[in-house]
Amino acid sequence: MAKLLLLYLAFASAIVTCSATNYIVGDSSGWDISTNLGTWVQDKKFQVGDSLVFQYGSSESVNEVTRENFNTCNTTNVLATYGNGNTTVALTKPGDMYFVSGNRLLCLGGMKLHVHIQDNGAYSPALAPSPVSGSDQGGSTTLTRPPSSQKNTPVLNGAFHCAREPIHLVYMALLASAILMLNI
Repeated sequence: MAKLLLLYLAFASAIVTCSATNYIVGDSSGWDISTNLGTWVQDKKFQVGDSLVFQYGSSESVNEVTRENFNTCNTTNVLATYGNGNTTVALTKPGDMYFVSGNRLLCLGGMKLHVHIQDNGAYSPALAPSPVSGSDQGGSTTLTRPPSSQKNTPVLNGAFHCAREPIHLVYMALLASAILMLNI
């Protein structure tokens, strides 16, 4: 009986085991005025625990702003500023986040990003990643590699992705029940 309980607990924990997705903002174009960020964001489903990876040149910056400042491209009253070329922003809570270029003219030209983060119900990080020593990251981490010129797609870290669809939960429950019925 203890063996069955252990097996059942192993399958139950597999259901809630999650990994995050790292989204390279703008894919191979990166955070750039030539990137159509409105098109890029359309097919993305951001979840708590995912990260946005901004890759940009040394003369550019990224500002996190309020919705009002996003709509008007106000770059003087910002929530956070990132300016080291590679910035990872952890999506730690559900809701909306807004990013604009540090250059108001570029923002007015469309270099801004609005993401909606959904609560996946299964992943809730205790803390956001710690800033890298000496960086300008207020609660976000810095990548030390140069911007990539390759096409980037979401990267899954870990063996399981969150069971975001109900069918995944049903499948895992059926599998656990079948194993329990076999009296392994």
